[in-house]
Amino acid sequence: MHPLERVARNLRRLRVLRGLSQEALAVDAGVDRSYVSRLERNLENPTVAVLDRLAGALGCDVQAFLEIPEEFDVSELPKGRKKK
Repeated sequence: MHPLERVARNLRRLRVLRGLSQEALAVDAGVDRSYVSRLERNLENPTVAVLDRLAGALGCDVQAFLEIPEEFDVSELPKGRKKK
């Protein structure tokens, strides 16, 4: 698995496990919500500084983004905007 794909999968997995929306994570990390979306879809190459801010907002170490994710189906994770 390519390292950027690891980052994308782990970012989404960690965010969902913590019950955060992309918007909430973006605000906490000081990045744009659309950037978080692009990271999760493996469309961006984040800097170490951005990964550090995201890790701080998620309460984990940067290395958590590079770990080989356990086998899970990303499609099973909730997606889209929450219904009001």
